[in-house]
Amino acid sequence: MASDASRPRTSSSPPNAWRAPTSGTTITAGALMVFAGAMAILEGIAALSNDDLFVVTRHYVFEFSLTGWGWVHLILGIALVIAGCAVFSGALWARFFGVAIAGLSAIANFLWLPYYPWWAVILIAVNLFVVWALCAGMQREADASMTV
Repeated sequence: MASDASRPRTSSSPPNAWRAPTSGTTITAGALMVFAGAMAILEGIAALSNDDLFVVTRHYVFEFSLTGWGWVHLILGIALVIAGCAVFSGALWARFFGVAIAGLSAIANFLWLPYYPWWAVILIAVNLFVVWALCAGMQREADASMTV
């Protein structure tokens, strides 16, 4: 029995494709997803609760009611927080879902520019960084798992 404990254990099974090791880039992306999701949730709540907070532009191509924009940002924010928390676990589906939701959030914030420009520009930058970090992190983790 004592000799079994001293021997190193090796696994002959291939690595799990659904749960890869997470790099620092992926963890940073997950943290930024939670941050961007929380900001989008606050943006959605602000648009839903107080329509007088934002400047309403006239003759804007993507002119929706602020209540509609509030729901869009609220739903995207909740999805970003869920995906960000799932990225911490290393789930592969969360990375792909995170890229898709962060991309949609960047587009939604681009369309939100006339209503709240500084907030929208910051969230566009954060979401684009999240997309880059998730894609770069997946590549690094795939390269690292191939060398093991």
